[in-house]
Amino acid sequence: MTENLDAVVLAGGAATRMGGADKPGLTVAGRTLLEHVVGAVRAHAPHADVTVVGPERDRPRARYVREDPPGGGPVPALRAGLPHVSAAWVALLAADLPHLAPNHLAALEAVLRDRGEGQHDGAVFVDSTDREQWLTGLWNTEALRTALDAYTGRSLHRLLSPLDPVRVPLTDAPEEFDVDTPEALERARAAWTPKERGPA
Repeated sequence: MTENLDAVVLAGGAATRMGGADKPGLTVAGRTLLEHVVGAVRAHAPHADVTVVGPERDRPRARYVREDPPGGGPVPALRAGLPHVSAAWVALLAADLPHLAPNHLAALEAVLRDRGEGQHDGAVFVDSTDREQWLTGLWNTEALRTALDAYTGRSLHRLLSPLDPVRVPLTDAPEEFDVDTPEALERARAAWTPKERGPA
């Protein structure tokens, strides 16, 4: 599957809980949050085509597109990014995951492979409270495209849950996996440890 995987990273949110800061551009351990995410994808799947939905940046190297309207939410952002995916599988990721590592993507792939790739249309991490983390998942591109074409709402949960993904416990990671507040950013900076990184 690694050889047939692309990624869409959603990086255009308003970051209201961060006071409107440029969240993907905030740094942890000398890299922006967005660089951490794209680096993890490229370390896991070096040939992946990465599309970032959000303002264009010098780094990381990727295709940058914007949703319509900008800041319109995750479903419009996915609509903007998914047409650029040509691989059979796509990683749908948030841009605020400093602890994302190649082994997390490998774990999602392994679950799908072990259960038979044709049996499930996706796999998604669930956190310690048993809640799906919809922006840390792996999806069959055609199944996702079909669902998106038929969907008129704005809820990522209502779009993705009918695909009945495999729910994978998030392990080997801090309990607070993403960064939503200034306090969470400081905790991520304190807790971050070196891991295998891909090129930005």
